[in-house]
Amino acid sequence: MTQSQIPIDDFVPRSAVMKTLTERGYINQTTASSELDASFEAGIVPAYVGFDATADSLHVGHLLPIMSLRRLQQAGHKPIVLIGGGTTRIGDPSFRSEARPMLSEEQIASNIEGIRKVFDRLLVFGDGPTDAIMVNNAEWLDDVHWVDMLRDVGSHFSINRMLSFDSVKARLEKQENLSFLEFNYMILQAYDFLELSRRTGCKLQMGGADQWGNIINGIDLVRRVDRQEVFGMTAPLLSTSSGVKMGKTAAGAVWLNADRLSPYDYWQFWRNTEDADVSRFLKLFTDLPMEEIARLGEAEGADLNGVKERLANEATALVHGKEAAEQACKTAKQTFEDGSAAHGLPTLELGDEERIHGVSIVDLLVRSGLASSKGEARRAIAGRGIRIDDACIEDVDAAIVFRGQPMRLSHGRKRHVVIK
Repeated sequence: MTQSQIPIDDFVPRSAVMKTLTERGYINQTTASSELDASFEAGIVPAYVGFDATADSLHVGHLLPIMSLRRLQQAGHKPIVLIGGGTTRIGDPSFRSEARPMLSEEQIASNIEGIRKVFDRLLVFGDGPTDAIMVNNAEWLDDVHWVDMLRDVGSHFSINRMLSFDSVKARLEKQENLSFLEFNYMILQAYDFLELSRRTGCKLQMGGADQWGNIINGIDLVRRVDRQEVFGMTAPLLSTSSGVKMGKTAAGAVWLNADRLSPYDYWQFWRNTEDADVSRFLKLFTDLPMEEIARLGEAEGADLNGVKERLANEATALVHGKEAAEQACKTAKQTFEDGSAAHGLPTLELGDEERIHGVSIVDLLVRSGLASSKGEARRAIAGRGIRIDDACIEDVDAAIVFRGQPMRLSHGRKRHVVIK
């Protein structure tokens, strides 16, 4: 077994940051673990994570590598946020069954503006040695000449090896189309590492476990071209204890921007954490000390609800701010304990035609996000899980007529939307 393949469970870190990353559960694999650990002890290590601008907000699935950058900065190292203004045009084929849709330059620019927001809360940007910086790979990819890229970069890549990566093999084994455009993504990502190494002294690329092959390519390219020693680290791909992919719900992705998902719904996502995941998520997604997390992890029964509320408060405060977290908690208490349509709940406004003629309860559930499909809406009604204010809705064909006052539409006990 080579050093780059040593499981993190068999490695005993010495640097403060590696100890933190290990005990909190941020590491799945690393390359050259001992050398990376020694680099952390020797001085400031610039490290980057890349994010393509495929939407105008990141989601909870992106939060783990962002929190890894946060831990590095807290330990005195330098985070680099790489925005894929160039690579977004191609799309990473890793473990995807089909190519991403092509986005216009205007869409990509708009998406970049949207995803900047979350980083300002989680990282400290500036000109200091450990301040975070944000760069866009369009700065260099837009100026790349294809023949030069083939000669200077492409010559270092083995097609045989590229075909052996799991992300590529999965597509080929299922006989799913893998375009030449997508196949070049891993070359461009490797080139990103080379450019960041030259421009910023970056020594570490971090990403999800599905990025392992792309990260290895970048490390090899930097070593071959510039003879520099750089490293890679991946975080685990998280799923809940019941096997659900982290950040996915029946209503869709758990977005990090408030204009895509309200702070209240974000708070509820964390409040609804499965019992077996509470301690793990406290380690990964809050700044609470490990000693306090260990104490909270001993809670059982009804006391565990208080710990889930603490998780929701801490996680929401990181992304949306303390005030938004406190308001979300207050709204939840008012809704559950007082039964009132509390301020801060997500709101759906009906148009004039709907207000006059009514709207079907099934459509209302789908439009409000309380059901992901009409089928799910009908099943929830049949199971007596839908209420308007305190009245249970039992007729799947019911039409809701607006009477002037806001109504609270509920799916179960924890999901609510105010209808205006």
